Amino acid sequence: MRLLLALCLAASPVAAENWMRRDGDRSFDKITLDARLRGAVIEFYDGGLGEYYTDGRYTYTYANSGGTGYGYFEVQEDGSVCVEFVNGFSRCDLFVLDQQDRLVVITEQGDRFPVRPEG
Repeated sequence: MRLLLALCLAASPVAAENWMRRDGDRSFDKITLDARLRGAVIEFYDGGLGEYYTDGRYTYTYANSGGTGYGYFEVQEDGSVCVEFVNGFSRCDLFVLDQQDRLVVITEQGDRFPVRPEG
C-alpha cells in the first residue's frame, strides 16, 4: 500500500514542481500548450512519435518498430503533461521552449528530449 501511494505521488503534478529547467527555458501556460498539442503528432530525434488526440487519447510509438503505448493525457497548469497509460503506468513531463525556440520535453528525472521541428 505504501509503495502504491509513493508511485501515485511520483506521477502527480505536485511532485513535479522542481523541474530541472535550464536558463532560457520558457514555460507554457495550460491553454497554450493544450492548443499546441491537442490533435498534433510530435516526433523525437530518435524517431519516436507522440500523438495527442483531440479527445484526450495519447499514443507513443517507439522508434524502430518497438511497439506502441496507449493512454490518456491531461495538460497541467504548470505546462506539464501527465499521461495515464492503459497498462496502469503514469508519467508527467514538462514542455518548454529552449533558448533556440525548440520544443523540449523534460522528464521528472531531468532528461531532456528535443522535438523535431514540424514540416
